Amino acid sequence: MKNLICIIAGEPNSINSELIGKIWKKKKLFKKSKIFIVGNYKIIKKQFEKIKINIKIKKISNIEKEDFKDLSILDIPLNFNDPFNVATKNKRDYLIKSFNVAIHLAKNKKIRGFINCPINKLDTFGNKTIGVTEFLAKKEKVLGKEVMLIYNNKLSVSPITTHIQVKKISKSLSKKLIIDKFLKIDKFYKKIFNMKPNIGLLGLNPHNYELRGNSEEKKIIIPAIRRVKKLKIKVNGPLSGDTAFTNFKNKKFNILVGMYHDQVLSPFKTMFKFDAINITLGLKYTRVSPDHGIAKEIIGKNKANYLSLLNCISFLKRF
Repeated sequence: MKNLICIIAGEPNSINSELIGKIWKKKKLFKKSKIFIVGNYKIIKKQFEKIKINIKIKKISNIEKEDFKDLSILDIPLNFNDPFNVATKNKRDYLIKSFNVAIHLAKNKKIRGFINCPINKLDTFGNKTIGVTEFLAKKEKVLGKEVMLIYNNKLSVSPITTHIQVKKISKSLSKKLIIDKFLKIDKFYKKIFNMKPNIGLLGLNPHNYELRGNSEEKKIIIPAIRRVKKLKIKVNGPLSGDTAFTNFKNKKFNILVGMYHDQVLSPFKTMFKFDAINITLGLKYTRVSPDHGIAKEIIGKNKANYLSLLNCISFLKRF
């Protein structure tokens, strides 16, 4: 359906219901789009009551004949006693099933795309070093070819490696990996924003290890840059990580690409806080998510910032 947007309620022990409730109260901002939730009707109802969010919600079992005037919940089974303290063993199957339902709807063109509210990665995926980005890529058989893009219209960032241990970063880097991710980023910007992005590529080591012969910069990153430039992609680098974010405006970069997760996400979140969204490139459907976690420290306190979720809806509504 052209204007139908799905939101996965995500982690039950979280601020997600609060975010959903606050967003629904702003529904006039996206009145041309229809929104529904994939989650457990009973737990969302109980959480709304506990944090005093007064919204009319409706339990549904399919999306074919709904008008979505009320906040519709496509109900997924979940056993719980305390609505903000659901046992890990109960919520794991619930979350995986929620994703599977949304993926099925997206791949069958029943929805415009889906937004997943934050989850507890360890509880959901076990002890594996994996996030939603890798989980979805693995299901689509494109693991390692996906791209994590944290988007803001002033500056976006993307890590070449994602949720892996720091000690494994160097061995995971390759010329091919960098080139493939650049191709996907460039293609995405041309398709969605009708522009060729100006990209800054960070090195791996402090001061790029002075570009010494045995450095990753010299052996992998610089050869990748040369190849990317031959493909008519606008790239500058390798940039030193300690100054890249202070100079991005002068260099007119649209995106800074780093070698690992925290290299680019830490300074980015310091700058933009909740004003960003997480987009997964390389899938057969559109998936976005708020760029923050489950915020256990403020559950039930009515202090959650809904800006990132609102930005997710605005992105899907527009593009």
